[in-house]
Amino acid sequence: YFGTPYIPKEIYLSEEIEDEKVISEYLSLRRGNKVTIKKPLAGEKYKLVELAAKNAKMVLDVDREKIQKEERRTIKAVANIFEMLGIESKNDYRIEAFDISNTSGYQSVGSMIVFEHGKAKKNDYRKFKIKTVVGPNDYESMREVLTRRFTHVKDDKFVRYPDLIMMDGGLGQVNIANKVLSELGKNIHVCGMVK
Repeated sequence: YFGTPYIPKEIYLSEEIEDEKVISEYLSLRRGNKVTIKKPLAGEKYKLVELAAKNAKMVLDVDREKIQKEERRTIKAVANIFEMLGIESKNDYRIEAFDISNTSGYQSVGSMIVFEHGKAKKNDYRKFKIKTVVGPNDYESMREVLTRRFTHVKDDKFVRYPDLIMMDGGLGQVNIANKVLSELGKNIHVCGMVK
Protein backbone atom coordinates (compact mmCIF):
# COMPACT_ATOMS: atom_id res chain seq x y z
CA TYR A 1 0.00 0.00 0.00
CA PHE A 2 3.01 2.31 -0.11
CA GLY A 3 2.14 3.80 -3.50
CA THR A 4 -1.64 3.39 -3.54
CA PRO A 5 -4.10 6.22 -2.88
CA TYR A 6 -6.75 3.97 -1.27
CA ILE A 7 -6.02 2.14 1.95
CA PRO A 8 -8.77 -0.13 3.34
CA LYS A 9 -9.94 -0.13 6.93
CA GLU A 10 -9.22 -3.87 7.31
CA ILE A 11 -6.55 -6.00 5.66
CA TYR A 12 -6.81 -9.79 5.79
CA LEU A 13 -3.71 -11.94 5.36
CA SER A 14 -3.07 -15.66 5.06
CA GLU A 15 0.02 -15.40 7.28
CA GLU A 16 1.00 -13.28 10.23
CA ILE A 17 3.64 -10.65 9.46
CA GLU A 18 6.54 -9.15 11.32
CA ASP A 19 6.07 -5.58 12.59
CA GLU A 20 2.31 -5.82 12.17
CA LYS A 21 1.74 -3.08 14.74
CA VAL A 22 4.19 -0.67 13.07
CA ILE A 23 2.71 -1.32 9.62
CA SER A 24 -0.82 -0.89 10.96
CA GLU A 25 0.14 2.44 12.58
CA TYR A 26 1.79 3.64 9.37
CA LEU A 27 -1.24 2.71 7.25
CA SER A 28 -3.59 4.27 9.82
CA LEU A 29 -1.62 7.51 9.61
CA ARG A 30 -1.83 7.48 5.80
CA ARG A 31 -5.55 6.58 5.81
CA GLY A 32 -6.49 9.12 8.48
CA ASN A 33 -8.17 6.55 10.75
CA LYS A 34 -7.46 3.09 12.19
CA VAL A 35 -6.35 0.25 9.89
CA THR A 36 -6.35 -3.27 11.29
CA ILE A 37 -4.42 -6.22 9.92
CA LYS A 38 -5.94 -9.63 10.64
CA LYS A 39 -5.29 -13.30 9.91
CA PRO A 40 -8.72 -14.94 9.91
CA LEU A 41 -8.77 -18.53 11.15
CA ALA A 42 -12.27 -19.56 10.00
CA GLY A 43 -15.48 -18.33 8.44
CA GLU A 44 -16.22 -16.06 5.51
CA LYS A 45 -13.08 -13.91 5.86
CA TYR A 46 -10.89 -17.05 5.92
CA LYS A 47 -12.56 -18.24 2.69
CA LEU A 48 -11.94 -14.82 1.10
CA VAL A 49 -8.25 -15.01 1.95
CA GLU A 50 -8.10 -18.56 0.51
CA LEU A 51 -9.82 -17.39 -2.68
CA ALA A 52 -7.42 -14.43 -2.97
CA ALA A 53 -4.45 -16.80 -2.59
CA LYS A 54 -5.82 -19.13 -5.31
CA ASN A 55 -6.42 -16.16 -7.64
CA ALA A 56 -2.93 -14.80 -6.98
CA LYS A 57 -1.37 -18.20 -7.72
CA MET A 58 -3.35 -18.44 -10.94
CA VAL A 59 -2.19 -14.97 -12.04
CA LEU A 60 1.41 -15.79 -11.13
CA ASP A 61 1.26 -19.05 -13.10
CA VAL A 62 -0.04 -17.19 -16.17
CA ASP A 63 2.62 -14.48 -15.73
CA ARG A 64 5.34 -17.12 -15.31
CA GLU A 65 4.24 -18.76 -18.59
CA LYS A 66 4.29 -15.35 -20.34
CA ILE A 67 7.78 -14.65 -19.01
CA GLN A 68 9.03 -18.08 -20.12
CA LYS A 69 7.46 -17.64 -23.57
CA GLU A 70 9.02 -14.19 -23.91
CA GLU A 71 12.39 -15.60 -22.85
CA ARG A 72 12.17 -18.33 -25.50
CA ARG A 73 11.27 -15.70 -28.08
CA THR A 74 14.07 -13.29 -27.17
CA ILE A 75 16.97 -14.46 -25.03
CA LYS A 76 17.09 -18.02 -26.36
CA ALA A 77 16.61 -16.83 -29.95
CA VAL A 78 19.64 -14.57 -29.63
CA ALA A 79 21.63 -17.38 -28.00
CA ASN A 80 20.77 -19.51 -31.05
CA ILE A 81 22.01 -16.76 -33.40
CA PHE A 82 25.28 -16.50 -31.46
CA GLU A 83 25.67 -20.28 -31.60
CA MET A 84 25.03 -20.39 -35.37
CA LEU A 85 27.64 -17.67 -35.87
CA GLY A 86 30.15 -19.41 -33.61
CA ILE A 87 30.20 -16.54 -31.11
CA GLU A 88 30.53 -17.32 -27.43
CA SER A 89 27.19 -16.41 -25.87
CA LYS A 90 27.01 -14.51 -22.60
CA ASN A 91 24.27 -13.07 -20.44
CA ASP A 92 25.07 -9.41 -21.00
CA TYR A 93 25.15 -9.07 -24.78
CA ARG A 94 24.36 -6.18 -27.09
CA ILE A 95 23.48 -6.28 -30.78
CA GLU A 96 23.45 -3.24 -33.06
CA ALA A 97 21.86 -3.39 -36.51
CA PHE A 98 22.51 -0.82 -39.24
CA ASP A 99 20.64 0.17 -42.39
CA ILE A 100 20.86 2.95 -44.98
CA SER A 101 17.76 4.41 -46.58
CA ASN A 102 17.19 7.32 -48.92
CA THR A 103 14.29 9.18 -50.47
CA SER A 104 14.33 9.08 -54.27
CA GLY A 105 18.11 8.88 -54.37
CA TYR A 106 18.83 11.77 -52.01
CA GLN A 107 18.60 12.59 -48.30
CA SER A 108 20.31 9.39 -47.19
CA VAL A 109 19.90 8.41 -43.56
CA GLY A 110 21.59 5.69 -41.54
CA SER A 111 19.64 3.91 -38.82
CA MET A 112 20.98 2.03 -35.84
CA ILE A 113 18.73 -0.17 -33.74
CA VAL A 114 19.90 -1.84 -30.55
CA PHE A 115 18.99 -5.04 -28.76
CA GLU A 116 20.14 -6.04 -25.29
CA HIS A 117 19.16 -9.40 -23.79
CA GLY A 118 17.09 -10.05 -26.91
CA LYS A 119 14.87 -7.01 -26.41
CA ALA A 120 14.79 -3.75 -28.30
CA LYS A 121 16.52 -0.94 -26.41
CA LYS A 122 14.74 1.96 -28.07
CA ASN A 123 16.46 4.65 -26.00
CA ASP A 124 19.70 3.70 -27.75
CA TYR A 125 18.30 3.84 -31.30
CA ARG A 126 19.99 6.46 -33.48
CA LYS A 127 19.50 8.09 -36.87
CA PHE A 128 22.52 9.45 -38.71
CA LYS A 129 21.94 12.10 -41.37
CA ILE A 130 24.55 11.38 -44.04
CA LYS A 131 26.86 14.40 -44.24
CA THR A 132 29.80 13.44 -46.50
CA VAL A 133 28.24 11.31 -49.26
CA VAL A 134 26.37 12.79 -52.21
CA GLY A 135 23.73 10.62 -53.88
CA PRO A 136 22.68 7.05 -53.19
CA ASN A 137 25.91 5.26 -52.27
CA ASP A 138 25.06 2.66 -49.62
CA TYR A 139 28.63 1.51 -49.07
CA GLU A 140 30.11 4.96 -48.48
CA SER A 141 27.07 6.00 -46.45
CA MET A 142 27.52 2.92 -44.26
CA ARG A 143 31.22 3.70 -43.90
CA GLU A 144 30.31 7.19 -42.62
CA VAL A 145 27.65 5.89 -40.21
CA LEU A 146 29.89 3.19 -38.72
CA THR A 147 32.86 5.56 -38.43
CA ARG A 148 30.72 8.13 -36.64
CA ARG A 149 29.17 5.52 -34.37
CA PHE A 150 32.49 3.96 -33.29
CA THR A 151 34.42 7.22 -32.88
CA HIS A 152 31.68 9.07 -30.97
CA VAL A 153 31.91 7.74 -27.43
CA LYS A 154 31.08 10.87 -25.44
CA ASP A 155 27.43 9.80 -25.34
CA ASP A 156 27.10 7.24 -22.50
CA LYS A 157 24.96 5.03 -24.73
CA PHE A 158 27.78 4.80 -27.27
CA VAL A 159 30.48 3.89 -24.76
CA ARG A 160 29.47 0.24 -24.78
CA TYR A 161 30.35 -1.53 -27.99
CA PRO A 162 28.13 -4.31 -29.34
CA ASP A 163 29.01 -7.97 -29.23
CA LEU A 164 27.51 -8.37 -32.69
CA ILE A 165 26.83 -5.97 -35.57
CA MET A 166 24.10 -6.92 -38.03
CA MET A 167 24.24 -5.20 -41.41
CA ASP A 168 21.16 -4.85 -43.57
CA GLY A 169 22.61 -6.38 -46.72
CA GLY A 170 25.02 -9.01 -47.84
CA LEU A 171 28.73 -9.48 -48.23
CA GLY A 172 29.39 -5.94 -49.50
CA GLN A 173 27.93 -4.33 -46.37
CA VAL A 174 29.71 -6.86 -44.13
CA ASN A 175 33.03 -6.10 -45.84
CA ILE A 176 32.54 -2.33 -45.35
CA ALA A 177 31.79 -2.89 -41.66
CA ASN A 178 34.83 -5.14 -41.19
CA LYS A 179 37.06 -2.61 -42.97
CA VAL A 180 35.85 0.30 -40.80
CA LEU A 181 36.24 -1.75 -37.62
CA SER A 182 39.73 -2.84 -38.67
CA GLU A 183 40.76 0.77 -39.40
CA LEU A 184 39.47 1.80 -35.95
CA GLY A 185 41.11 -1.16 -34.19
CA LYS A 186 37.79 -2.66 -33.04
CA ASN A 187 37.28 -6.41 -32.89
CA ILE A 188 33.50 -6.94 -33.19
CA HIS A 189 31.63 -9.79 -34.89
CA VAL A 190 29.69 -8.74 -38.03
CA CYS A 191 27.02 -10.55 -40.02
CA GLY A 192 24.76 -9.60 -42.91
CA MET A 193 21.00 -9.88 -43.18
CA VAL A 194 19.79 -10.58 -46.69
CA LYS A 195 16.08 -10.36 -47.41
